[in-house]
Amino acid sequence: MSALPAALLAQTIDDHVAWLSAWMRVACLEVENHAALAEDLPAPESFAIWREEATKTLQDQPALTKLVELYDQLHRIARLALVKTPDGGPVARGDVVTVTMKFQELFSGLRRMERAFAAADSGLDTLTGLRARATARDDLARELSRFQRSGKPFCLALMDIDHFKKINDTYGHDAGDKVLSAVANHISRNLRPFDDAWRWGGEEFLLCLKETDLTGGATAVERVRAALEKSSIVLGDGKAITVTASFGVAAPGENPVISEILKQADAALYRAKDGGRNRVEKAVMA
Repeated sequence: MSALPAALLAQTIDDHVAWLSAWMRVACLEVENHAALAEDLPAPESFAIWREEATKTLQDQPALTKLVELYDQLHRIARLALVKTPDGGPVARGDVVTVTMKFQELFSGLRRMERAFAAADSGLDTLTGLRARATARDDLARELSRFQRSGKPFCLALMDIDHFKKINDTYGHDAGDKVLSAVANHISRNLRPFDDAWRWGGEEFLLCLKETDLTGGATAVERVRAALEKSSIVLGDGKAITVTASFGVAAPGENPVISEILKQADAALYRAKDGGRNRVEKAVMA
């Protein structure tokens, strides 16, 4: 995400705060023609400008589509509330509440998008706080180069939360997000400070265990697995659940290529899931 959409987003947030303040002042007035005043409160143009720029990078992202819907709803509702107000009286209290609630929805969405832009610029995944997948190529290329120069070993481990779809289906997607965030925190706590971890996609994570061979890497990952199995995750309603994960671990061989190491780790992960889940499988070295 570029700096331009981020700056435009900050502008539209500021413009909407100013717009709501102006709308509230008009809504409280006892005037003859609120409809005429509605013409003096157009929707901030900065949103349309930001949307055009953001679409170039976000394209058909659901979060952007939702923001556009909220924007259209807010300004349609706000205009209608002014137009239908009887002459000589303020806007009805119920209409004011409806407009402010819709504004809060839009404002919260814009703030979440602002945090997402900031996280993207920092190379972090917005939900988990781990490194984003987009940063992995360069990070892993540096680790492979270090291995080829010094001979110091490393391992890659793909980690997949077991039965994650069932968690979403049973408790809802908000609970699923809490599980992802909690598992990411668990990973961070149980890896060594110089190891790396990325949100690889969905409920999958990638771990890079440095200065350890395949056997040592599998042992380290087993500690992560066992500790996760014993922990509990508190959901939004106070209910605590236990989750497990499956792991596939691979190490570089002769003439190593990152894509091939990942392919081997993925194959080992599938063996772990086929073998009953909640287990660690090492890659079969050729």
